[in-house]
Amino acid sequence: MTTLYKSFRRALTTKDGALLGCIFSLENPDRGTYAFSTNHERIRGDVEYEISGLTHLRDENTRAAWVDTLVTYWKIAYILERDDVADVSWSKAYEGQKDLLLAMVRGYTKGNWPHWTLPVMYQICLSLRTVAISSDDQARSLGKAPEHLEDAARYINKAFTLCISDRAPIEESRKWGTYYIVNLMFKTYFKLNSVGLAKNILRVLPASLADMPPLEAFPKSHIVTFKYYCGVVSFLEEDYGNAETHLTYALNHCKADSIRNKEYPLPQYLPAITRLKHTRLILTYLIPTTMLTKHKLPTPELLSRFPRLAALFNPVCKTIKSGNLQAFDAALRHGEEEFVRRRIYLTLERTKDIAMRNLFRKVVLYQNEENRTKIPVRQFQIAMGCAGRGEELGAGGYWGGNDGNDDGEHGEVEVDGDTVMRSTPERVEVEVEEVECLLANMIYKGLMKGYISRERQTVVLSGKEPFPGTVV
Repeated sequence: MTTLYKSFRRALTTKDGALLGCIFSLENPDRGTYAFSTNHERIRGDVEYEISGLTHLRDENTRAAWVDTLVTYWKIAYILERDDVADVSWSKAYEGQKDLLLAMVRGYTKGNWPHWTLPVMYQICLSLRTVAISSDDQARSLGKAPEHLEDAARYINKAFTLCISDRAPIEESRKWGTYYIVNLMFKTYFKLNSVGLAKNILRVLPASLADMPPLEAFPKSHIVTFKYYCGVVSFLEEDYGNAETHLTYALNHCKADSIRNKEYPLPQYLPAITRLKHTRLILTYLIPTTMLTKHKLPTPELLSRFPRLAALFNPVCKTIKSGNLQAFDAALRHGEEEFVRRRIYLTLERTKDIAMRNLFRKVVLYQNEENRTKIPVRQFQIAMGCAGRGEELGAGGYWGGNDGNDDGEHGEVEVDGDTVMRSTPERVEVEVEEVECLLANMIYKGLMKGYISRERQTVVLSGKEPFPGTVV
């Protein structure tokens, strides 16, 4: 009897779902021994013999379903361990993994597998996605079109249907696996760059919520991952209010003792590096969202914990803080490839309004105290044509408490050691009509309080908080 069979018998006897799911993992250390334990002619008989006598398998349909599942897993192990170790055919492995998922579906629909075996579903679905990615990578290397990950998404959807359609009492229901499978589908759709399919999940899910446990009752790791993807979908739909709500929840609950069920089906306490990775993923979208919704910049203390985020956002944040529009454009161009890859370019582009607000605010601060409510448009025009330089960021919690304003000394804006703007950039003349349009836009968006007097070519600002949320 191989170790795999011993683990299987122990898992069924003790109802250890985590151990049972681990048996069907691609990373199972017993996979090699299992692959060499028999051959194609004898595998079914060997499996039936090894699991015979288990009280939990007295039902013929249940026993047949487990036999089919173990036989199919052996075929995958054979492909990976014995077929051609030097050049694994991931396409064949994918077909085998797909058969394993179908065997698992039959186990729940015909074999009456209980709800505590849900980790088996998690692991088989996760492995299907992993093998599909490897198969598509291999296809690309051979000059063929990748197609298996998209196909895998359709098969994982069968597991989603298994969960939401279960009519068993809630204590014994497969509905407890819903959010794990939903999160895996999100992850797969984002890998396929099919955000529209992710939106479809959010449209379908509410119809099933009536007879489901409340979201708060699910494992926290499932909730955090679900909130993260909801936040990203809202972010991409430019619904920044909802994006901030979901992402903030995910950030606040992604704690040091969180369990990483969102990527692995078994309860595993996260090492510090993994926790930081999850937090970094959340902040990648939460930082630009908060910059837009609250006009606040991330603090140096926050970014110092995440060097990648610091390299990503620091150049843009510094130019926003200084009101340097030319440097802002240069920082966007410098990081454009990475911003586009992470789908945050358009959102960051919109933060130029905050940089412009800070520039106009400086124009006001440079005036005499008695002249700060009536300023010639020409002063703003001159400021638009000049370029300042980047600043150090403010402090205060996760987000800069001064809305990214700055009245200090200027410094250079650098990215990866390269200066984005020259120390003395050329002046760019801006038409007065464009300046008036920008001022009107600032007023319309609530970033400035006042109005433009066209007859006198003057901006008349409110005597109280002309720049809401700032100290002026």
